[in-house]
Amino acid sequence: MGLRIGIVGLPNVGKSTLFNAITSAGAQAANFPFCTIEPNVGVVDVPDERLWVLKEIVGTDKVIPAAVEFVDIAGLVKGASKGEGLGNQFLSNIRECDAILHVVRCFDDDNVIHVDGSVNPKRDIEVIETELIFKDLDTLEKKLQRTARGLKSGDKKAKEDTDLLMALNDHFGQGKPVRTFPATPEQKEVFADCFFLTDKPVLYVANVAEKDILTGNNYVKQVKEIADAEGARIVTISAAIEAEIAELPMEERKDFLAGLGLDKSGLDQIITIGFDMLGLMTYFTAGKIEVRAWTIHKGDKAPQAAGVIHTDFEKGFIRAEVQKYDDIVRLKSEAAVKEAGLLKVEGKDYVVQDGDVMHFRFNV
Repeated sequence: MGLRIGIVGLPNVGKSTLFNAITSAGAQAANFPFCTIEPNVGVVDVPDERLWVLKEIVGTDKVIPAAVEFVDIAGLVKGASKGEGLGNQFLSNIRECDAILHVVRCFDDDNVIHVDGSVNPKRDIEVIETELIFKDLDTLEKKLQRTARGLKSGDKKAKEDTDLLMALNDHFGQGKPVRTFPATPEQKEVFADCFFLTDKPVLYVANVAEKDILTGNNYVKQVKEIADAEGARIVTISAAIEAEIAELPMEERKDFLAGLGLDKSGLDQIITIGFDMLGLMTYFTAGKIEVRAWTIHKGDKAPQAAGVIHTDFEKGFIRAEVQKYDDIVRLKSEAAVKEAGLLKVEGKDYVVQDGDVMHFRFNV
């Protein structure tokens, strides 16, 4: 299971600068450029210091972090939902992502022309959101056509579904995304097969000049107000700073950030918040061959966690041997954890916790 984040925004907001920086910043990052019609894709390792601690304790040379895939989706301009700027193709790229990283320009620079002539975060966000809503309206219309068949036969469920979909249509009419539509989990199942673009979690990225990275500015306040109103998250970064970080050796990056008064890079913040937004977490496998991080959903049980490694592990699951990361770090070895009675044998109902170090037993 990986995390796939689509980066969207108007032209000249710093989107591509950010993409190029963050997909160069992670250890063993790999970029896969396609032609201009296709999105650029970068695979970045998830920074997790626990991996390197486990590496030293178990004595292996091989470390495999979890990965995040960033997709640089270009061409979102006014009219994208109707095909402007090859919009239909790029909107389809968003549909394949787990979350949206919405980059908003929050800096003034006369040398960087804004597509609409001035910096206005509220307007810029509305342009992107409106195009996504227009696309979702097209999808909703097709869904309503399908439920209409049931209405003709007097199907009670079709009537309930249609009423719900019409309420969603009114919600769209107010310029509001699916993610703010009040619906029960059962009701959401009615339109789950629509894969609405505005149903995806959004992380707003306020891209500021370096001088505003610690204090923010009035543009950032506008973005925060919008994010707060819809229950979205926001992170303030400087794409220019991220580009500088990307060119530094790994061992120099922490000191560089400290010199700016920062604890984390923008990449680290984005990944951390992205995992939290999507309810993801990490467990580890550790041995002489390798130490590896695996991404699962919070609440997943042991067989589901095993299935992330291989479907056969889930099908033939017998038990899981579980150690806590803190116990291994404190006692310095798996043998010591076992001797202390802290290695637990768990069955199918065990809910995996973030940082668990696991070994699975299964039948082939």
